[in-house]
Amino acid sequence: MFVATLLTSPVSPTLDPALIESLRNAWGGGDAVWLSPDEAAEFTLPVVPDNQWDVWADVQGLGVDLIVQPLEGRRKSMLLADMDSTMIQQECIDELADEAGVGARVKDITARAMNGELDFDGALRERVGLLKGLPESVIETVLAQRITLMPGGDTLLATMKAAGGYAALVSGGFTAFTSSVAAQLGFDENRANTLVVEDGFLTGDVGLPILGKQAKVDALEQITARLGLAEADVLAVGDGANDLGMLHRAGTGVALHAKPAVAAECDVRINFGDLTALLFLQGFARSDFAGAAK
Repeated sequence: MFVATLLTSPVSPTLDPALIESLRNAWGGGDAVWLSPDEAAEFTLPVVPDNQWDVWADVQGLGVDLIVQPLEGRRKSMLLADMDSTMIQQECIDELADEAGVGARVKDITARAMNGELDFDGALRERVGLLKGLPESVIETVLAQRITLMPGGDTLLATMKAAGGYAALVSGGFTAFTSSVAAQLGFDENRANTLVVEDGFLTGDVGLPILGKQAKVDALEQITARLGLAEADVLAVGDGANDLGMLHRAGTGVALHAKPAVAAECDVRINFGDLTALLFLQGFARSDFAGAAK
């Protein structure tokens, strides 16, 4: 048995009941269940429809995300999340680069690396090298003035943890940022790269080993083994090429507002919803969210 979930932006929810009914009838689906009025609905299916991706392309034009997945086991016990452009709305290194006066150059490298056009390790070394001489105190300034959380992240964490889940933040960014974001959102642990500092200034070097694509897969393997979970129990979310390894290995890998080359390799793509979409995918209704009025 499978389940089809349709959802749209919570900022301007415009999910049409007529769309749900026409699709449910065309696919021989079960009764529609509304997870959030005008925002998210689901129905069961006996098989994956042959025209799933044609319909997906059509509803994308309506501002609607469509996901078809197995019904059994969709509620996960662990969240494994990328940070930059996933749990926060920025790329930390780009914000540091702006402070260093090399923003445009670094943003171009970041975009190409996240789209899989450049080797991640080499691109990271090159970008960090451009930050040489930046005062360490700038990190706190960027955290306070430039970094904003992705909408829905606090609700995602609180709801999954209230259900007994575990949450790990794994980033190709830097521990100076992941430690702060993890504390704000309630992650159980975080892993990231380290900016080398001497006498209060960035040296332009990255601590070794560099945490890239393989390190995120390693985190998935190590944390699940430690907790006694299967990889199928994991919901992973990210947006860049260095996330693809963990997205492919996790039970459910979500490409969230991802780069086109990344989204093309993932069956679960969220382009309009925020991070609460990951709760709808697991069958949570908005009334089930942590902190929701009962």
